[in-house]
Amino acid sequence: MADHQTAQNAPAVGTRGTADRVRHVLLFELIALAIVIPGGSTLFGLHESSMGVIGIGSAITATIWNYIYNVVFDRIMARLYATTHKTVGIRIVHTVLFEAGLQIVLLPAIAWYLHESVLTAFSLSMSIAVFYLAYAFVFNMAYDRIFPIPADHPATGKANG
Repeated sequence: MADHQTAQNAPAVGTRGTADRVRHVLLFELIALAIVIPGGSTLFGLHESSMGVIGIGSAITATIWNYIYNVVFDRIMARLYATTHKTVGIRIVHTVLFEAGLQIVLLPAIAWYLHESVLTAFSLSMSIAVFYLAYAFVFNMAYDRIFPIPADHPATGKANG
């Protein structure tokens, strides 16, 4: 009973609103596509239209996954740690789990689209994933500094934003 009352009286943890999450996802994917399509075409010898289909298809899939994953991850963090602010260690775990989940979906789709073996698609997919691991880490750290997570509102206990 005491635990329930303590949790009930504790202020709400600041979390991102829907508009902020939409801005995050759109900026993340648009900047990534501007890098991945020309870079991937050059690196893998694919026509830009093929790399564009892979990039845009992956971005749409990642956008949906990103929104769902981050909402769930933040709720778990808020419940376990009473904060959504991420340490470097948590950011690494966050990024690796995000990419692993995304690859489970993307790998068969890339193999099918390119009419290649799963092994060939794996090589392409993992190369892109390595880029995204580094990119996601840097992008999310910069995003959190430019657009900080809203602070808890002291009067109501509700998060701003």
